[in-house]
Amino acid sequence: MAEEKTEVDVLCEKLFMNKKHSANFVDEEELQKAMDFAEDYKKFLNDNKTEREVAKFVVAEAEKKGFVPFDKFKKYAPGDKVYYLNRKKAVILAVIGKKSVGEGVRIAAAHIDSPRLDLKPNPLYEANEVALFKTHYYGGIKKYQWTTIPMSLHGVVVLRDGTEVEVSLGEKDGEPQFVISDLLPHLSKEQDKRNLDDGIKGEELNVIVGSLPFKADKGSELVKLNILKLLNEKYGMVEEDFLTAELEMVPAAKVTDIGFDRSLIGGYGHDDRVCAYPELRAILDLDETPDYTAIAVLTDKEETGSDGNTGLNSSYMKYFIADLARADGLMVWDVLSKSKCLSADVNAAFDPTFPTPFEAKNASYLNRGIVVTKYTGARGKGGTSDASAEFVGEVTRIFNNANVNWQLGELGAVDAGGGGTVAKYIANLDVDVVDVGVPVLSMHAPFELIAKLDVYMANKAFTAFFKA
Repeated sequence: MAEEKTEVDVLCEKLFMNKKHSANFVDEEELQKAMDFAEDYKKFLNDNKTEREVAKFVVAEAEKKGFVPFDKFKKYAPGDKVYYLNRKKAVILAVIGKKSVGEGVRIAAAHIDSPRLDLKPNPLYEANEVALFKTHYYGGIKKYQWTTIPMSLHGVVVLRDGTEVEVSLGEKDGEPQFVISDLLPHLSKEQDKRNLDDGIKGEELNVIVGSLPFKADKGSELVKLNILKLLNEKYGMVEEDFLTAELEMVPAAKVTDIGFDRSLIGGYGHDDRVCAYPELRAILDLDETPDYTAIAVLTDKEETGSDGNTGLNSSYMKYFIADLARADGLMVWDVLSKSKCLSADVNAAFDPTFPTPFEAKNASYLNRGIVVTKYTGARGKGGTSDASAEFVGEVTRIFNNANVNWQLGELGAVDAGGGGTVAKYIANLDVDVVDVGVPVLSMHAPFELIAKLDVYMANKAFTAFFKA
């Protein structure tokens, strides 16, 4: 016989916040859906390690679903599907809604760039009969984490005649990989005196690319010459082509399940492709014409401040919406002022090994679903848009109605944490916006961790938002 609830029990049940753990609030059927979604996401992450590769993938998948290149001079009808590719590094997808864009649009915006090592414009050199690449790190990294791990080379080279050559080397079985060396403990006495931030310095992130000399009786820099010969044979490159190339070193490790229970996914690039992929799938899989025009923005350059013409501190998204507005005889501000946006970016998952930088009551946790982050910024909320109570309430009601498990979290304790997303750039356009995303362990490391249930809940969240 069940015990009768006391007055305390009743009040606690009524008044206390129930912090859901997704694993306890999904049935076996939905759990299996989450596991299946994770497999698709893992393949996406393995196959697309740079913003160019993601953008190319997005366009290919969109065209399979009936999306066509956007024509800014055309008037579109409800249900039409269009895409805009910005300089091969950022993409906008849109499904035209039943209502006029004058009633606002629904935007989800994620970024598809991740921290990495970019090659310098003149990277190749030889030192002590070893050939190396000089690099300049992109985004916030802990430099020591990038030594002694296998890396692959990705990017594009524009040859002197204008031919574009895509580069991807080190991902397939049998292909060579690359590495940054570090001192052995026996000889690192002086290095060990450095603080953690300077354990490896920026100019020490030099990637080993070869060691065999070109066979010749005379000549200097013969190892470098041999590498250039191999590059010329494979890609048609000469040394001058490095000056105009965009080449990136990224971790070569394959995405994999983590833990005895396989509940986590480890890999490179979760920030922010763990939000970009579920957002992409949400708009591709819309099964009916939405009331409001749904727009998915997959942008570049967030990790370096969103500047540049492929980042959201530029005007390409505003111009896209302006073209939609013009077709309805409206000005862009007529649309933007009534629009709503989910800034889809990750948050830091509470780390039980390093709890100090977090404030436990306001942190995000693995397996509790998508994180709603009202504000980011740092030290007095500097550099954030700070979502309103009305809009946070509206978004969380949408999630509740769609049975989306969600949590609310800050990015670290006051004065200990902070960061930025694209939210403030969209808010500056007079759009209601709030950050939502997946919690990540070891963010910005070459190998990050996320929970399968959380990425699945992100997909449910974006789908619900587009349909609301």
